[in-house]
Amino acid sequence: MKIDILTLFPEMFAGPFSSSILKRAQDSGLIDINLVNIRDFSTNKHHTVDDTPYGGGAGMVMAPEAIFGAVEDVVKKIEGAQSRVVLMCPQGRPFSQAIALELARERNLVLICGHYEGVDERVREGLVTDEISIGDYVLTGGELPAMVLVDAVTRLIPGVLGESASVEEESFNTGLLEYPQYTRPREYRGQAVPDVLLSGHHEEIRKWRRRQSLLRTLERRPELLAQVELTDEDRDILKKLMCNLQRLNL
Repeated sequence: MKIDILTLFPEMFAGPFSSSILKRAQDSGLIDINLVNIRDFSTNKHHTVDDTPYGGGAGMVMAPEAIFGAVEDVVKKIEGAQSRVVLMCPQGRPFSQAIALELARERNLVLICGHYEGVDERVREGLVTDEISIGDYVLTGGELPAMVLVDAVTRLIPGVLGESASVEEESFNTGLLEYPQYTRPREYRGQAVPDVLLSGHHEEIRKWRRRQSLLRTLERRPELLAQVELTDEDRDILKKLMCNLQRLNL
């Protein structure tokens, strides 16, 4: 996958993209990340990329010329292949695992990192295919959201993670929060690993993990349960869990 990131601050990406899974994915050729400085496409002698908004108001707005120039330049180099051009902005679709899976199927992504009070509306109308937000809070710019998106998408690309099963069992891939995990030592500071995980009984371990996953989701993110395809076994587990929780709250 080729990912072009258009930003005013390419130096911000050095740390996250030069370590761990993202570095290995680049080194192995599974992803190709290209950082593009939007200022390089400014059409004025001072290389400014922002201006005051028409109609007045506080702050500055990113002007269209440099962004159009940057996007058109990277798209031209893709040799006619289709590209998703994503604007990272507060008005976009809330980012989710489902969107990460959707984007992971693409061959080319172009991410635009907004800044200041936003971008000229003509960028949205003339260039952008998707607008994505990572949450309902205010950030300085689109760089951090772009890093989050790239990390989430990259780990879904085949070959990036060693074991595909580990991806499938992670929180949100199944629609549920992940079950508790344990490793050695068997007991630590008075807390022991649940006996079922030491039993070697794979079916009992599976049932325990599913129950714990359902319990965590019910306690912490109950709204997710409405989006999950539940089995008859799941419904039976949830019924018992809810009865137990109601009894404890009496």
